[in-house]
Amino acid sequence: MNVQTSVSLKNHTTFGIEVTAPRFIQIDSVEDYQDYIEVHPDEASKAMILGGGSNVLFADEPNFDVLNISITGIATEDQGNDIVLIRAGAGVVWHDLVMYSLDAGLGGIENLSLIPGCCGAAPMQNIGAYGAELKDVFHSLEAINRKSGELHTFTGDDCRFGYRTSAFKEELKGEYIISAITLRLSKNAQINTSYGAVSQTLEEMGVTNPGPREVSDAIIRIRQSKLPDWKKYGNAGSFFKNPVIPNAQFDKLKAERPDVPSYPAGEGFTKVPAGWLIQHAGWKGKRQGDAGTWPHQALVLVNYGNAKGHEILSLARSIRDDVEHKFGIRLDPEVNIIGLKGEDF
Repeated sequence: MNVQTSVSLKNHTTFGIEVTAPRFIQIDSVEDYQDYIEVHPDEASKAMILGGGSNVLFADEPNFDVLNISITGIATEDQGNDIVLIRAGAGVVWHDLVMYSLDAGLGGIENLSLIPGCCGAAPMQNIGAYGAELKDVFHSLEAINRKSGELHTFTGDDCRFGYRTSAFKEELKGEYIISAITLRLSKNAQINTSYGAVSQTLEEMGVTNPGPREVSDAIIRIRQSKLPDWKKYGNAGSFFKNPVIPNAQFDKLKAERPDVPSYPAGEGFTKVPAGWLIQHAGWKGKRQGDAGTWPHQALVLVNYGNAKGHEILSLARSIRDDVEHKFGIRLDPEVNIIGLKGEDF
């Protein structure tokens, strides 16, 4: 356990917002956390858990301990029948796990290539992209009870996965720290190229019979063409969730805007791309000082240099209100906003 004081978090989050943690503690093992709560029982309940910082916006200066979960290690276990379990520590970079699985000849998470962040955050919000979600391959996870320090195992049913959410963002929020995840991958995975521009990109690449590696390559190409490199322009990827609305509401929107794209979202519901709504509300490429939207993908809010967290938040609220006014659809943030002091987004 490594304890530092007055640490800038600018390089610990992909938004690159300049805030200072009064105390920054690196947690490299379950035992490290158990030692921490023994020494600092009062601070433990208020401490913030930070992994790769890829889905976090600090709206204000933190006045609590920040625990950086840096538990590493990847291991596989062959289950027979082409199934392999792959276990990764919460601090493993997610894209590194994807590349590891491909190098091992395993499929199942190739559609989730290049998603920023660490493995511990992946089940918290049930990460997803290009027609795939973590829950599709999830086996189990291990998590530490924040109060007792005890280690617990959670199955998929226990996690209560939903669209960009889980029990760890809902009823169990703040109660556990994810320390490791285990996924169920395959040596002969079914290829999914039906979502977005994946098939078109594979065709442009001259690939006619893609495997997991080729699908991953195509998705990396798509993401790099649309999304800014967070090391150059601070961002957290998609700022808003794609809204899911009743079919009757979508039918009304479709009658008014025949060009609106959509995807099935279960019986009676339709998913509408938030990026399309933001773009057609006129916000694509707009800036308010150093806070803005990315010119190539309106769904991505960007720190162009020295934006403050409250400036990014102000822009996000303006976009939300304008989209709701123009389309009757309210956008919810996918990013975790820290420091709202009880205010609703």
